[in-house]
Order: sequence, then C-alpha cells, then structure tokens
Amino acid sequence: MKRLAIMLFSLVAIFGLLVGCSDSDSSKNGDKDKGEKIVIGIDDAFAPMGFRDEKNEIVGFDIDYAKAAAEKMGVEVEFQPIDWKTKESELSSGRIDLIWNGYTITDERKEKVLFTKPYLKNDQVVVTLADSKIEKLADLEGKVVGLQALSSAADALNANPINEKIKTVTEFKDNVLALSDLKSGRIDAVVIDEIVINYFMTKENEKFKVMDEALAPEEYGIGVKKGNEELLEKLQKALDEMNEDGTAAEISKKWFGEDKVLK
Repeated sequence: MKRLAIMLFSLVAIFGLLVGCSDSDSSKNGDKDKGEKIVIGIDDAFAPMGFRDEKNEIVGFDIDYAKAAAEKMGVEVEFQPIDWKTKESELSSGRIDLIWNGYTITDERKEKVLFTKPYLKNDQVVVTLADSKIEKLADLEGKVVGLQALSSAADALNANPINEKIKTVTEFKDNVLALSDLKSGRIDAVVIDEIVINYFMTKENEKFKVMDEALAPEEYGIGVKKGNEELLEKLQKALDEMNEDGTAAEISKKWFGEDKVLK
C-alpha cells in the first residue's frame, strides 16, 4: 500500500512538471508572437523604394531602411504586398501595421493616418518618350496621360489647371504598367515620382524624357495607424538613431549614390 502511494505521488509530480513546462513554453511562445513583429504594407512594383528583383525577392531603399529600423526597435519585420488603392483601409483594419513605400505626406492622408517626420524629398514629374514633342505642361492639352491610381501623382495633376484640358487620364495599378503603355504608344505621358523615373532611366534601355516643369514637390513619410502613438514614437526614435549613426546615409548611398535622407 505504501509502495502504491509512493508510485501515485510520483506520477502526479511528473504530470505536474510536464504541465508546468507546457504552460511555460506556451507563455514564451505567446510573448514572442505578441508585439515582436511589425507588418509593413508595400507596393512591390515601386522601384527603387520597394520592388521585386530578378529572383522575385522584395528589395529597395525602403526595404533596407525598414529592416534597419526594425533592428533598432528589436522587432521582426514582414513585408506585405498590398493593392495601393486600399493602403489606408489595410492599415485601419489592422492587417498591416505601417504603410512604408514612398508614401507621400498630404493633408488628406493626415486625417486618416499618423505620420513620421518626412525622410525623403520627391517631385511629381511628367515623363514622355525621348522623341515626344511634349515639352511643357501646356503641351498636355488634348493628350492621354497615365498615372498610378489613388496616388499623389493624381493629387498633383488634379491640383494643376492643365488637368481640365487633358483629353483622358488613365489610371493604372502601378507605375510599371503605366510606363509600359507609354512605351507602346497607348498614352502620351505619365505623371510619376521623380525618384521612380530616375531609377527606371538608369536601368531601362528604353529612353524616356522628364519634363523640366515639375507638377508638385512632396515628401515621403511612414504611415502609422491612428491611435498607435506608441509605435510611432518607437519608430521615430529608431529613424533618428539611424540618422545620427550614419545608417540612413549608407542605405541612401547604396540606392541613390548620395545621401538624400532628410535630417
């Protein structure tokens, strides 16, 4: 009887130990899953900010910039390609934590999201084929112009008087498709980020021409969900540290050949 009692006591002790270990592991896993990963929504056809290379891997200035910031913050990062037209709804729904891919700061967007301080300057410009006779904004009258849907390119064009004289504005899912239609002659010009077209002109054999007369200056920022000031503060601290220790400048030189990051 005594031996039986000892055996039962031993079994209970072993069972308790196993349960305790299981709970401990579960607790650790739960802690790891909670707050240690941020999901970043990107347009994966927005070179050189975020795009897919010949190996179909997501690369770009913003990709390297985000990875460096995540390391400073002590979190993992996941890049989630999204339909750029739905970026704010993706953020507000919680499916992504940040919008980070050449995301222009505008007053309208400030009503929907929180922004970091601007980190890059940009201009919305008009690009045509090199042999086009379109030289200035006035020459767009009666022409077909393409741009990325629900982008700051659309805002810049809508704010300019020439918009009322353009024959048709054709919207595309991304800039790659817009430039493809420009090369094929289906449209006459494309309104696009200067940073983007400058990159394409260094990589593509096709010859484009950028109009000297820009539509609008702008600045890129990172969008954070309204109400998540804690994440905004941590992210901004990481970005500031990257400016101070030279990390941001190094990434900029890799992609642009110079330090273009705003301090």
